[in-house]
Amino acid sequence: MNATALKDGEFQQFQAWLYRVAGISLSPAKKALVAGRLAKRLKHHRLCSYGDYFQLIMGHEAPAELQIALDLLTTNETYFFREPRHFDFLREQILPTAATGRTFRLWSAASSSGEEPYSLAMTLADGLGATPWEIIGSDISSQVLARARTGHYPIERASNIPQPLLVRHCLKGTGRQEGTFLIERSLRERVHFMSINLNETLPNVGEFDVIFLRNVMIYFDQDTKRRVVARMLPHLKPGGFFVVSHSESLNGISDALTLITPSIYRKP
Repeated sequence: MNATALKDGEFQQFQAWLYRVAGISLSPAKKALVAGRLAKRLKHHRLCSYGDYFQLIMGHEAPAELQIALDLLTTNETYFFREPRHFDFLREQILPTAATGRTFRLWSAASSSGEEPYSLAMTLADGLGATPWEIIGSDISSQVLARARTGHYPIERASNIPQPLLVRHCLKGTGRQEGTFLIERSLRERVHFMSINLNETLPNVGEFDVIFLRNVMIYFDQDTKRRVVARMLPHLKPGGFFVVSHSESLNGISDALTLITPSIYRKP
């Protein structure tokens, strides 16, 4: 059964819903992306229109489908050691000042399929010596979190991992697992993945020395950005660092942090 095209009115329904539940603002340019990502679900349910699919996820007949749609529309492309200068700053400027004997805590707040938190884990494992540490990786998508927990990736995803770290912290698949690699167990056990919607009241995750909130605010409007950052700041320790992507800024969003270098802020 061939699905019809995504009509403007139908797209606006998905726009309003995604903004309401996730704070994500879909521009009209994302219409083709929405149509493409949801087309298989229309086919799966043998529906004739995107409007019918919207009615399905809003109803009570298929509760799991709502999460599937949310996963499909919020999953973003990511890769290991994306924006490497942030990892250099963490290794060279932050970790040498970490208090010994106290657990160093880091929150990867838009962790997607795990590449960012595992990149951070490799950096912490190499830079903190005997100092204990832990990482929380959070995302709104249950689908990518399930993938992240496995720590198992196609081998081509390893291309951005520095060779010494790849050798120390990753296992190359053999036999039936050939063409893949696995983050080693001791690293996986120190990264805890949680389903968190940054657009809602946050769970009690404690305080962190560093928070990474990268490549997610580009999907939020200005008011949503302010609310999200205001929710997160109580979880950042005094003196802690808040990192956004190089394409993002907290200018006009929060005056509670001091700019240290472009995209890296510190809580006084």
